[in-house]
Amino acid sequence: MSKSVFKKLPARSMAYVMPLILSIIMSCIVSLISTLKSTGFSGFELPIWLGAWGLSWVVAYPVLLLILPLVRKLTSFIVETP
Repeated sequence: MSKSVFKKLPARSMAYVMPLILSIIMSCIVSLISTLKSTGFSGFELPIWLGAWGLSWVVAYPVLLLILPLVRKLTSFIVETP
């Protein structure tokens, strides 16, 4: 096995890194779909989508940080934990 190129973050950073990655991916997908719906394929321009993505991400990350504990709690009511 080869060694990792970079040192991993400590486990306590999981609460911030997971929502960060999730918000980047989800805001990318949602803003792309929304931009394509409003402009169409022929009117699509990368700078317009990147602006929408940036604004979406700025909102998505703090919202995920705030609601993730609530979502975990709600999920524990629905899903049996080992």
